[in-house]
This record gives sequence, C-alpha cells and structure tokens, in this order.
Amino acid sequence: MTRRPNVVLILTDDHAAHAIGAYGSVVNTTPRIDEIAEAGALVENCFATNSLCSPSRASILTGTYSHINGVTTLVTPIDASQRSFVSQLKDAGYRTAIVGKWHMGDGEGHDPEGFDYWDVLIEQGEYIDPTFLSAGGLRTEKGYATDLITDLALRWLESLEGDEPWCVLIWHKAPHRPWQPAERHAERHREPIPVPRTWGDDYATRTSSSRRAAMRIAENLNTDDLKADPPAGLSYENEALWKYQRFMEDYLRCVDAVDENVGRVSDWLRARGEFDDTLLMYASDQGFFLGDHGWFDKRFMYEESIRMPLVMSYPRQIPAGIRHEGIVTNVDFARTILDAAGVDVSPQMQGRSFLGDLGGVAGSEAPDGFYYRYWEHDDIFHRAPAHYGYRTARHKLIYFYNDGLGLPGTGTFTYPGEWELYDLDADPDEVRNVASDPANADVLRRMRTALREAQLAVGDEPHPSEPAPIR
Repeated sequence: MTRRPNVVLILTDDHAAHAIGAYGSVVNTTPRIDEIAEAGALVENCFATNSLCSPSRASILTGTYSHINGVTTLVTPIDASQRSFVSQLKDAGYRTAIVGKWHMGDGEGHDPEGFDYWDVLIEQGEYIDPTFLSAGGLRTEKGYATDLITDLALRWLESLEGDEPWCVLIWHKAPHRPWQPAERHAERHREPIPVPRTWGDDYATRTSSSRRAAMRIAENLNTDDLKADPPAGLSYENEALWKYQRFMEDYLRCVDAVDENVGRVSDWLRARGEFDDTLLMYASDQGFFLGDHGWFDKRFMYEESIRMPLVMSYPRQIPAGIRHEGIVTNVDFARTILDAAGVDVSPQMQGRSFLGDLGGVAGSEAPDGFYYRYWEHDDIFHRAPAHYGYRTARHKLIYFYNDGLGLPGTGTFTYPGEWELYDLDADPDEVRNVASDPANADVLRRMRTALREAQLAVGDEPHPSEPAPIR
C-alpha cells in the first residue's frame, strides 16, 4: 500500500437490500449504487445486530454491540467520547467529518466527537428545508435533505488542503418514514408494484409474540404515511393493496434521490483521481419490510429486517466483481475500516475485519453465525417485543422474552418467553416455525447452546426467564 486510503461511508436509513438492483430487486433499479458493487464487492450476508436506527449507527461507529456502547434503543443516547473508528483515524492523522443523520442524542449534550467537522440533522430530521446542528449552532438549509447532505459533504472535501487522508461519513435520513420524495421524482413508480411472495403470510406457526406487532400495512399505516385516505368502498384486501402501492411509491422515490447522490460522490472521486485510493462504502443501518409478511418497519430478527445492503470499492486492494457470501455484521465495520487504513484497533472493539476476505488474503477465522438482540420492549407504537437470537448459514433461533411489554391503556406486564426456529435452507421465507417440531429437537438443542455461547462471548447475559440449554 503506497498511500493510506481515503474513507467514504454513505449510510442510509431503512434501505432494504431487496430495493437495490445489485441485490436482485424486482421493484426498482439503483444504477449508481450498483456501480460500487461492480467496481468492488457486494456483501451478500451483512446483518444488523440490533435492527434499529440509533443502535445500529452506534455499533457501526464503535465496533461494539449495543449493550457495550450503551445505545440499546432510540432513546438511549451515546457517550460520544468513547473510542470510535473515526476518533482512531483522527489520531492517526486523518481529517474527519460527518454530515447528515446522527440521531444518538444530538442537541442534548451528546453531539459528535472525534470529528474535525460535523453538521447533523436534529433527531430524525426533515426531508424539506431541514434544520442542521453544527459547532456554530442551529440553522435551516433550503432544499431537499438528501441533496443538501451531499452538498455539504462535498463542500467540506473541496475545502481541504494538503495530502493527508480524510474520512467523511455521509449519513442520510432517507428513506426513513414518513416518506417524502423530492419534487423531481413525484411521478415515478406509478406502475403497479408487485407484492412480495409472503404478502399473505397468516403467521399460523409464529409465536404470539410476533403476531402482536403493530406493523401491518393493512392496519397500521396512517394518513401521515400515505398522504391520502384510501378510496371509499374498497374491500379489506384491495384497501391493503392500495396502501402498499402508496407506501412503495414514495419509499422508492426517496431511494431514487439516494441513488443519484451516491453517483454524485462517485463522480466527484473519479473527477479528482481519488476513486482508486478511496474505500467507498454504501450501506443502510438495517433492512426494512417492504410488504414482506404484510409488514413495514424492521426490529424483528427476520431476514428482511436484519439484512443490510453493503457494497464497497477500493480498487487498490479489492478486486472488481466480488460477491462475498460469508457472514458480516455492522459490528465488523469499524475494524475493517481501520484495517484498510493500517490503524491499530482499540481493544474494546468487537467483531472482525473482513477486508482480507474480499481481497483474497486470509484473515481471522470467519464466524459460524452471529448474535442478535432487540432491546426496545416498551415501544407502544410498533409493539415488537424484546428478543434475542442466533443465526447461522442455515438456521435461526429466536427467543422472545417479552420483558415488560407495555400496551396502550393496559399498563406494563410480561408475557411468557417463546421460541422460534427456522431452517433457512428449507424455508428461506421464514413462514414455518419448527421450534416445537420433534424432528428438529436436536437442532433446537444445538442452537440453544450456540446462542448461549455467542451471547456470553460478546459480554451479554441471558434473560432470567430463559432456561439453561440442555447440552
């Protein structure tokens, strides 16, 4: 390596992998995001370890699980003084910046640290004429958030002098709910959008825990989301399809602006001869249900929710056209970026660098699976119960411990723990929970042991309601 790479991490919010062309999307195209994969690598199996915006961003920054960095829910702010891959790059001589969505306690004494320049939205931020917070205070920028975030990031890059490497985080709000597209895209995606094959999932084999979630498109999307009321006189089924179409139109229009702005960054790098010497990464903080199982949103440990898109290029080290099938998590990002920069890793960082996997260089041993935990048990709006689990290449085990689940007007109470087990080879859509099937008793036993071992390995503890696994 003749020079240390620049680093660009473009992160979006709720962009499902199955809404990206390179991942085989059947609902839209994303040519500029796909270009990054063509120039480098597409990670087939990248997962969030806590499928929620703030916790995932904290894990990406710190290289640690939620219970280590302290950001377990949307309302648990980050201690921004803890070591991150950005602060370590800065200490190693990098110029550093973040522009866009922070959402880890901004404006509440938890502002970004370790950055030479930071300019972030307040909480979720607005799509139109958003308010930004920087070291200079609050201000409103006129325009569309996705465009403005890119404008500000490129403006900072163009202000740099000297040859020291730099790292910029371009963290978008889009395509987060409520979906508000740019005016230039208002007429796109008018054609009927196909529903996913699990649209009609009846949840027959799922636990009562997952059936209680208030994330159904048919029942839980509202006028604020849809911008209009359904036409009168529609049947239940046709009203649900109408809501799906409206939701998807605006969601995909928000993605259109993201794709254009990813292209602006790539074009900027190429025009300045920096593309080959830049580690350029595009990811989303988690996945999203796009009508899968009849749902929207995320949170659950089901595939559409936890699967993160990740494409990345660094032509000096990553060959073009790589499709990596090994398991990667958001906790691995920090070590991988520091590995590319040749910077030593702080000892508290968890995860592993997967850079060598992409360049054909043997690194640390790839994991057999990964540990997941969703902590936000008291969300009365989505009612997704607290749970944790373990996923391997073939199987997924989920334990819903339901701690203190609160429902409107009923107070706080606890449901009994419940198990779900899926064979992803036989049932990739996860519609058949086989946890109670005697034919899978040995698999359940092995997976419960693996879950407990993975949990303890990352410094977490089982919930008191979970009985010890039988070995």
